Amino acid sequence: MTAPFPFSAIVAQEEMKLAMILTAIDPTIGGVLVFGDRGTGKSTAVRALAALLPPITVVQGCPVNSARTADVPDWATATTTLTEVPTPVIDLPLGASEDRVTGALDIERALARGEKAFQAGLLARANRGYLYIDEVNLLEDHIVDLLLDVAQSGVNVVERDGLSVRHAARFVLVGSGNPEEGELRPQLLDRFGLSVDVASPRDIDTRIEVIRRRDDYENDTTAFMLRWQAEDAAIRDRILTARTALKDLTTSEADLRDVAALCLALGSDGLRGELTLLKAARAYAAWLDDTALTRSHIRATATMALRHRLRRDPLDEAGSGARVGRILAETLG
Repeated sequence: MTAPFPFSAIVAQEEMKLAMILTAIDPTIGGVLVFGDRGTGKSTAVRALAALLPPITVVQGCPVNSARTADVPDWATATTTLTEVPTPVIDLPLGASEDRVTGALDIERALARGEKAFQAGLLARANRGYLYIDEVNLLEDHIVDLLLDVAQSGVNVVERDGLSVRHAARFVLVGSGNPEEGELRPQLLDRFGLSVDVASPRDIDTRIEVIRRRDDYENDTTAFMLRWQAEDAAIRDRILTARTALKDLTTSEADLRDVAALCLALGSDGLRGELTLLKAARAYAAWLDDTALTRSHIRATATMALRHRLRRDPLDEAGSGARVGRILAETLG
């Protein structure tokens, strides 16, 4: 199996890479939505980041990647041995059935042994990892509804075929798509913590560098991986340090006021925007190894945390990112 492309070797796309890093530091931010052209490294970045992260400790044989034997669901068969596995990245195909996503009755065991057993689905496999949906804006409505329920609760509940099953399903949701192919339902759009827009590089030197690195990777993967090993390790160490630092980061009353004032000025619906912006700004401060949250951290993360939460303004052709930037300048100076 070919190793994923190194995260540190991805050329440009700095906002996308930062958004991925922030969700690795604090998974409760709520995932990343990446909209843009095809072939801009969206899926590459997800797999590269997951490969860069340290392995997770799981109970061997547990279908939901439980960290302790006490957390293994009563319907599952697992050993008591702990082992380490790579951070899971699970693809949710557009045509996936509800049974495949949530899990269903194990037909093979039912027919062969007459046993009523549960066969875990994609949500179980994604627990404690990443669930990646390419062309998320084309996802069928009933699957969107399922994801909304699970994203809200962190628990997958299956009540059908005579089964009553619950299991943990906490994952970083990453969606990508091309906005020209359709819009995302507002309910699902709001569930993504961060949103970034990506585009193909416009200057020839950057495009040449992308081609060169990809060609080197495909022609001699081992040598290419060794070349970027140290930089990936440095990013991993910074993420782990930031996770620890996040617990001791101080947040002042003035910071909370800035966050609330900005969201109020933007007219974002609900309070999820404030909570997400605060988490993203704190994760960014920890990434920079700062000990206190400041206005600069809020400025740096406001666009990716809020651009997808704005109400549509048909008279404003500047785009949501530009609107956030304009109101950010007016509100925070």
